[in-house]
Amino acid sequence: MSMKQANTIDEVIFLLDEIIEKSKIDQSNLGLFAILYREVTVRIKEGILAGSFQNGERMEKLDVIFANRYLKAYYQYQAKEKPSECWAFAFEQAEKFWPIVLQHLLLGINAHINLDLGIASAEVSTVEDIEDLKADFDKINFILSNLVGSVEKCLIKIWPTLTWILKFTGKVDNFFIDFSMETARNGAWKFATEFVAVPENEKEACIKLRDKRITEIARLVSNPGYFASAVFKFIRLFERGTVAQKIIDMKIMEEKNMECVVA
Repeated sequence: MSMKQANTIDEVIFLLDEIIEKSKIDQSNLGLFAILYREVTVRIKEGILAGSFQNGERMEKLDVIFANRYLKAYYQYQAKEKPSECWAFAFEQAEKFWPIVLQHLLLGINAHINLDLGIASAEVSTVEDIEDLKADFDKINFILSNLVGSVEKCLIKIWPTLTWILKFTGKVDNFFIDFSMETARNGAWKFATEFVAVPENEKEACIKLRDKRITEIARLVSNPGYFASAVFKFIRLFERGTVAQKIIDMKIMEEKNMECVVA
């Protein structure tokens, strides 16, 4: 499989569509995050066209660099090469039976925000001008910050009893809240402002160190403790539909603008 990379935001959306279609055919959970990420990319594109960002040209460049890190990791994994550690962990979990849909999505969000977003932000900036990016960075994260709660709306469509489970098991609901998008984006910005100042010959070592730290968060998402894990297993046993059907359901909700991903 060739290592496909995008040059424009439209190419990002096209490649995500390819991944989604392949995932449906393969019955692969990898398509779940791709659906989520496609919606975010479309919203960013709409924001650029509407002039919502201070610098639309820079924002498209950032979006493409950001997406290409995910795309590179995906194609490396498909080619049985080694992507970054946190992406490898997320992709490996996609092949397992027990993770629920929300865990698959959180594992992708964790790798893409906590590792990739900071690197991409630094790559479109210099030490002198990175603060100029902050307003547009926050607008991206205005979209991203609604992901976890809005994803629950999608999952309730896939398995309506999830509403009762989440209300009854407060500890599990707290697990979702504890995976704080605010903490993630603040950490991504802090990493970006530090990474942009790292000398070129030290960048790879810096990325590897960050990658290891983010993989530890991924392990917590995958195994959040005995009680939460037991409830997740119960949820998993009653998730309805094939993987392909879950992907289709999420896609339909996106097309009908049901605020499945972004509030």
